[in-house]
Amino acid sequence: MNSAPLLSVRDLTKHYPVRKGMILAKQIGVVRAVDGVSFDVHRGETLALVGESGCGKSTTARLVLRLIEPSAGCITFAGNDITKVKGAAQRAMRRHMQIIFQDPFASLNPRLTVVETLTEPMLVHRIGDDASRRARALELLRLVGLRDFHAQRYPHEFSGGQRQRIGIARALAVNPELIVCDEPVSALDVSIQAQVINLLKGLQARFGLSYLFIAHDLAVVKHVADRIAVMYLGQIVELAPKRALFEAPQHPYTRALLAAIPHPDPRRRGQVKPLEGDIPSPLNPPPGCRFHTRCPFAQDRCRVEMPELRSTSAGHFVACHFTESLPVASLNYTSLLSDAAQRRLALYAQTEAEKKKNAITA
Repeated sequence: MNSAPLLSVRDLTKHYPVRKGMILAKQIGVVRAVDGVSFDVHRGETLALVGESGCGKSTTARLVLRLIEPSAGCITFAGNDITKVKGAAQRAMRRHMQIIFQDPFASLNPRLTVVETLTEPMLVHRIGDDASRRARALELLRLVGLRDFHAQRYPHEFSGGQRQRIGIARALAVNPELIVCDEPVSALDVSIQAQVINLLKGLQARFGLSYLFIAHDLAVVKHVADRIAVMYLGQIVELAPKRALFEAPQHPYTRALLAAIPHPDPRRRGQVKPLEGDIPSPLNPPPGCRFHTRCPFAQDRCRVEMPELRSTSAGHFVACHFTESLPVASLNYTSLLSDAAQRRLALYAQTEAEKKKNAITA
């Protein structure tokens, strides 16, 4: 892994003004959707962003791609500040950064055939001629496990998994270096999830891709990620290598997320209590540490002083005032993955050849 990150995000912020009235609208507040997020994505690695719904994961992904404009912060890609690039420079930048959307049906134009969908990005970026673009489209179909005859079909003629394969092929069309995967398997059946995850990992190994992987399913994240960033109410509260985060989570919120993984045997869940209360509103976040309203270890300092994301060990960063004094985690969080999740992890790890072999011998 190169020392210089491919993508570097510093203090990224997105605030949405809240206004009251129609004609003479008056601003009455600000929704802090993303509030000072910083992270790096290195070449060839997968960084996963996880957290509860509404924590700002997808907003962060769209900010990175400049699909929405940041309120503040800096985004550096391949050594170049792309925070404020526009016009031709922005189009050139987007050739190297693509996205796979969560809903494979809504993200495909129902009026375009597959070959038109796959050649459109090449047309936008003026890559090749008609013949070479069509040849490239057919090559992409084969890469994602589809056939040449699928090229003339429309999105409604495919299953959900096939449509997501088309979305992956479209993201690859212009040879990007970074692909943002915005919950790419959450809308798919479990067996199809396994196929798509294996496809993404295979493509990453083949082309040296970097992924910013947005997810809420910890079984998926455990299989696909190299490092994990945990978000809460618009901020990153913990960032660590995957193994370190699963084996020794240091932030109370991360521990609660992992302990919430369902298990059929309650005796194996330890003594971690579930989180109480609701997530505060991003329109009016609590002062100090934003997690203190739900944290069982909160002290007076937490209510008035916001903790910084600081290093506690090699590659491990935590935003907590008292992480060193918290009780040692008594759970093996990896074992808390339910039996169903364990089967899914095994299924993700299986190759297609192994699955066929098992089917024959069963």
